[in-house]
Amino acid sequence: MAGRVERDRAALNRLPRWAVPALAALPAVGLALFFAYPVGTLLARVLHPGSVSDVLHAPGLTRVLWFTVWQAVVSTVLTLVVGFAPAYVLARYRFIGRRAVLAVVTVPFMLPTVVVGAAFVALLPDNWHGTARAVVVAHVFFNIAVVVRLLGSMWAVVPEGITAAARTLGASPWQLLRHVVLPLLRPGLWASATVVFLFTFTSFGTVRLLGGPANTTLEVEIARRATQLGDVDGAAVLSVLQLLILAAVVWWSSRFQRRTAVQLPGAPSLRRPRSREQRRLVGTVVAATTIVMATPLVVMVSRSFRLGDRWSLAAWRTLGRTEVRPGVSLGVDPLASLFVSLRFAALAALLSVVIGGLAALAIGSARRHGRLLDVGLMLPLGTSAVTIGLGILIAFDTAPIDWRAQWWLIPVGHALVATPFVVRALVPVLRAIPAEQRSAAAVLGASPWRAWWAVDVRRISAPLAGAVGLAAAISLGEFGATTFLTRSGRETLPIAIARLLSRAGETPRAQGFALATMLLAATALIIVTAESRVFGEGGVLDARGA
Repeated sequence: MAGRVERDRAALNRLPRWAVPALAALPAVGLALFFAYPVGTLLARVLHPGSVSDVLHAPGLTRVLWFTVWQAVVSTVLTLVVGFAPAYVLARYRFIGRRAVLAVVTVPFMLPTVVVGAAFVALLPDNWHGTARAVVVAHVFFNIAVVVRLLGSMWAVVPEGITAAARTLGASPWQLLRHVVLPLLRPGLWASATVVFLFTFTSFGTVRLLGGPANTTLEVEIARRATQLGDVDGAAVLSVLQLLILAAVVWWSSRFQRRTAVQLPGAPSLRRPRSREQRRLVGTVVAATTIVMATPLVVMVSRSFRLGDRWSLAAWRTLGRTEVRPGVSLGVDPLASLFVSLRFAALAALLSVVIGGLAALAIGSARRHGRLLDVGLMLPLGTSAVTIGLGILIAFDTAPIDWRAQWWLIPVGHALVATPFVVRALVPVLRAIPAEQRSAAAVLGASPWRAWWAVDVRRISAPLAGAVGLAAAISLGEFGATTFLTRSGRETLPIAIARLLSRAGETPRAQGFALATMLLAATALIIVTAESRVFGEGGVLDARGA
């Protein structure tokens, strides 16, 4: 009887039926207006058979498609090979500085692609610039964190007894790896390979800075057609083609992972390296991983203090100038781009937190249909930023909605990309609230709104504060969509970095490295803070790969 009374009171404590639609209204309208409508407009531009035929038969398209697929496959294979050892060591051993090594591996993955590109422009010799191998090396560096996190999480639960039994039966290290370990790790390997392939297939900033005109991916070709050639229809066709390829890869990968799923009874456990061989393995892998991940960024920072063969602060001192020398313009105001990025990041963070917070509360409070809103808000995360930027450019360029020249369209585009991260940060927290807390509020006589505020809203206050920084970091580094939406005088930091690095002369390049250093410092600080406050051990990577 008492249980029935308690359930009745809990039911009475639920929010009214109209509350959830009210919470979901703003996120749903924003998603429909700034994602569904632009993508729908993009698809409508492709419905002209003539446009599709012209683009698919255009000279050079086969080469672009081949390079896009080729570099993605090679980058994926090499990333798996390079990330295998650190994934094993970080998943199986406990040692001093382990969390610091995890951060060193993870932070580059969350850095803006233009910073990674700038780092390898600084690191690689001149004869590597504009080559496919420069693109592949940068992609491996950028995506090692995927293998360490995803494969490592699988490796951590492989029972030690299975490998010990195989060694007892006389299996050599190669036989143990081939016949025992790799079959158990197959789901983690495949998940890592899929994520790395998707990121390298849709790579934009890194390829634009390092690939040169001879090595162009679909993303770069889409941007070139829309911004340089004025071929918006052709860019739309390529965007849809890319979406179809990505959808096919995700569908096939999901089917394969379901068929190869492995149930492991083990629980994550770390042990200290005991033998000399284990200590040598851990020390070697940790040292090599730290050097590999830190060297490009350290070299980039040092190059901002060099002009030619001498050390100099000239690049930093002249950041506020728009001319290299009298009469020779940089084409961008470096310091002004910093303040533009900060303003856009502040507005994008505010929009993302408001919309993402309302959406998370609606999803957490929904009796049904919460999953629909959740999946809908994740769609921008699965769509390339270049496609989003192109869709917005096409959708809002004619009356009655002619917003192309509006400055706020850029932070809105940034918020569209950042909001899924905010939702992913908050929804698990809301779903983890014990039902007993809401029942206790009802038993104590709290009204539905007061109970909801005390239990749900207050619980997400801490992760919401961390999500502000995360959204700001995403806005600061966003490059793909901004390429389409930026206007002269409103260049963001990534746009300014790309333009400075593309100019001849030591001073513009050193200024590009200086701006990239500033963006690196701000992003790394925000990401480390957000990871500890929002996502815990799984890290920001879990949300990005969701």
